[in-house]
Amino acid sequence: MQATIDITLPADQLEGTAAKVSHWLIENGATVEEGEPILELETDKVTMEVCAPASGRLTEIRKFPGDDVEPETVLGKLTALDAIDNTAEDTAPALNITGAIDPFHPAAQPSAVETTAVEETPVEEESARHLIGPAVRRLLRENNLDIARVQGTGRHGRVTRDDVLAYLKNPPTVQTPAQPAPAITPSQQPPSTLESKEIPHTPMRKAIAKHMVESLLHTSPHVTSVFEMDMSNIIEHRRWHKKEFAEEGVNLTFTAYFLAATVKAMQAVPQMNARYHEHALELFEDINIGVGTALGDDGLVVPVVEQVQHKNLFKIAQALQVQTEKARAGKLTPADMKNGTFTISNHGVSGSLFAAPIIINQPQVAILGIGKLEKRVVVREVDGKDVMEIKPMCYVSLSIDHRAVDAFQTNRFLSVFVETIENWGH
Repeated sequence: MQATIDITLPADQLEGTAAKVSHWLIENGATVEEGEPILELETDKVTMEVCAPASGRLTEIRKFPGDDVEPETVLGKLTALDAIDNTAEDTAPALNITGAIDPFHPAAQPSAVETTAVEETPVEEESARHLIGPAVRRLLRENNLDIARVQGTGRHGRVTRDDVLAYLKNPPTVQTPAQPAPAITPSQQPPSTLESKEIPHTPMRKAIAKHMVESLLHTSPHVTSVFEMDMSNIIEHRRWHKKEFAEEGVNLTFTAYFLAATVKAMQAVPQMNARYHEHALELFEDINIGVGTALGDDGLVVPVVEQVQHKNLFKIAQALQVQTEKARAGKLTPADMKNGTFTISNHGVSGSLFAAPIIINQPQVAILGIGKLEKRVVVREVDGKDVMEIKPMCYVSLSIDHRAVDAFQTNRFLSVFVETIENWGH
């Protein structure tokens, strides 16, 4: 009797979001090690991998690409390696995810009578180059790289993240002789056409579109206030402490300071850490700050750093690093993006001076925007005289739900936020 193991998705991994099977990373009949990614799911927020619960052979696939997945759904079955009986194989051929007979299933292997014929006409092992994980897909897109140029070292030729990084580090040089273009007479000129191609929307892109339209046009009347902020003190503070943090394995970013300053502003204006209801404004005790993280053409995710009010700068930077690294590696789960009470969009990292309105992440009541840091000439009064100085400045904006808060709370929040940053260390 073979011991079979269900491949399931724990309920806490979805956190109420919808999910579909994207693709299987291995073929039916392949053996896997415990913890090895075997299946990729796509939710309306993230792409996530399902790992093998134990070492064994994939002997049954129940959910196929495009199928909906609910918590605790059995996606497939593994047979434990130590329970596989090589003398009692199934006689019915298994189907792989394309519906064809799976060449790796024991039932699809040639019998002793057929062995000679198979040896004379060997069957080529099925390629897994078409199975591309989210991290690989992102690297290919960001570097405008054709996967056909990358040698795959994974299972059955699958291209891994390390394969792409190795290629980018040492790309092969290929020289091709230039071919003269054939002459084209006016009568041979092709008719002018408007060439295009369609890129199907991913579930994430569809969810973002729906969320943005709903927030801006159907839910919250948006109002945006903009302040200017001098970054001199935190630049100096970071210069002195960046190495100290790095020695502990933590990258000290400006965003960590922004989270810390947000706590100070929230404590002055608790109405910003809230949710609007028709009958009341619900104020939250914990300050859980989501940080908008762009994934290139794939969209935007908002990993959350929870209970920021209980963290010092080091702990904030540490937690922020964990979440942003997971986001960029495509490892976020729905649980990493729930319970946010406020959001920061550090859009200046891509060169934007300011954006208005930055659309509120419902059901929150406000979103903070940080623009590009650049040196500007500012006028200050020194000893009663106006003096021009060059300072590292940026614009900081707050878009608010005008149903929940007004200009007074908005400007008070921004005033405390800016004062905290400008007076850091004093």
